[in-house]
Amino acid sequence: MKSKYKRVLLKLSGEILGGGGFGYSREVIHSIADEVKEAKEEFDVDIALVVGGGNIFRGRDASRVGIDETTGDYMGMLATIMNALALQSILEQKGLDTRVMSAIEVRSVAEFYIRRRAIRHLEKGRVVIFAGGTGNPLFSTDTAGTLRAIEIGADVLLKGSKVDGVYDKDPDSSSDARRYEELTYDEYIRKNLQVMDATAITLAREHNLPVIVFDITRRGNLLKLLSGEKVGTLIRP
Repeated sequence: MKSKYKRVLLKLSGEILGGGGFGYSREVIHSIADEVKEAKEEFDVDIALVVGGGNIFRGRDASRVGIDETTGDYMGMLATIMNALALQSILEQKGLDTRVMSAIEVRSVAEFYIRRRAIRHLEKGRVVIFAGGTGNPLFSTDTAGTLRAIEIGADVLLKGSKVDGVYDKDPDSSSDARRYEELTYDEYIRKNLQVMDATAITLAREHNLPVIVFDITRRGNLLKLLSGEKVGTLIRP
């Protein structure tokens, strides 16, 4: 089956892998892996992933005990490598060929990120999992996801969330929260929406990279997006 997109980057937060908490949710991580496998089997599409580390370590936890922000950010990057290895293990159990590429050099467990090598892996049908953020402190994994999507020539950045799009208010605490079907980059920044940080959205705007925020925990949503159905919120030029 032909996908609407030739190449996509799926951004996952660490909290998603933890089912909203710390550690790993077996149900969630296997559900996501199954969805990626089905996407690879049903569509002619290249899939890359960027994963956060919030289910293992958060920067605010470091500041609480007196660890400086830069060190805390590096600790968070190491947590993303752990999550990438976890995803790799589950995906390969399901028969997918994968590579973990890290912006921080850890030769015994992952390849060092080189753009051309990453593109070659994708061309060979492998699922590439990017870890280590951007390799620099003070940048979120959302920004890393946007950067990697641009570098590999992805057609769209898919932000896998636990909510079904971008709302004008927190839908968990406001019963009158309204979901946007579409937003321009400028509207997103002007409204000071918080699903992705402004640096990531600004970078996407500069390179005309569409961003779709959707509920990755609902089975079938990734396949619907690849087939061209409207799911979640589109952030666009």
